[in-house]
Amino acid sequence: MKTAPGTKQAAQSRRVLSVSALTMVTSVFLAMGVTAQDMSAHHHTMSDPESANSEAMQDWAKERVAKSPRHREWVKVKAGNREVASFVVYPEVNKKATAVVVIHEIFGMSDWVQQLTDELAEAGYIAIAPDLLSGMGPKGGGTSDFDSNAVRQAIGSLPPAQITGDLNAVADYVSKLPGANGNVVVAGFCWGGTQTFNFATNRSSLKAAFVFYGTPPATNAQGQPFAIDKAALARIAAPVYGFYGENDMRVDATIPPAVDAMKELKKTYDPVTYAGAGHGFMRSGEPNNPEPKAPVAKGDEAADKKAADDYQKALAAYKANRRARDDAWVRWKAILAKL
Repeated sequence: MKTAPGTKQAAQSRRVLSVSALTMVTSVFLAMGVTAQDMSAHHHTMSDPESANSEAMQDWAKERVAKSPRHREWVKVKAGNREVASFVVYPEVNKKATAVVVIHEIFGMSDWVQQLTDELAEAGYIAIAPDLLSGMGPKGGGTSDFDSNAVRQAIGSLPPAQITGDLNAVADYVSKLPGANGNVVVAGFCWGGTQTFNFATNRSSLKAAFVFYGTPPATNAQGQPFAIDKAALARIAAPVYGFYGENDMRVDATIPPAVDAMKELKKTYDPVTYAGAGHGFMRSGEPNNPEPKAPVAKGDEAADKKAADDYQKALAAYKANRRARDDAWVRWKAILAKL
């Protein structure tokens, strides 16, 4: 495992080898089983007052996407008997582009995931983010049908085979778009990072997998000691690149066994840990994500001191996450450019 410059773990990490999408446009693509959707439909933005999933709502992200000059659309991708609502953003380029499948966090399809998808298109890639809760909501919708607690439970209950089927269908679809060059990579965050690692074990044609603070495949039951799934890792054909926060031991503790197993299997696994960053730093560190506000003194000395201390901690974490996000983007784009 490598550590980003500036971390106190740098000396130790050098000894670990790196194991190497408000106009309605409706069109029907029968050959691909895909229908473009009205961009204003309720499930296309999580900052809708009807949505109670606060974790999926970020006005700052919604505003950035609304100002984007890039073409974006929602499509329904046929996956067996399911239709997976997916957000696609196209780059403004003069050549065919690599496609990135974006796997959302445990919070489901959020405003931030849509911003991240647009950021990838800004960098020159066709990006597609499926709502893996499509059709699973109590009203027949996706993420926007759930509140903050229910969305976690719903995502945690998704059948692994359904997740893989949905992702394969989305990858097949995006790889055949006219502007695509046929190369597909996958990137996921939090729960999506774990699913990225899993998807790499199930789709040998991937060109790369980018795991952001997700865990590798494991054989242990929930609540039991972690046990890496070497049989699953053995099926990986693509290089796996990891992006982790230093202050995220729940996830970080799974990195060394993954390094060892991937090295033993002669697979490429290149993890980097970012100093001072916490879980979710790619979202928390977005430049348009407002930094913490300084507290206003209320005249209670003890309470004011605590508020000031809490603010300083929050500000330090914000700055560390910002640095980690920026550094991770530099690394990510450099790797993508070489594919």
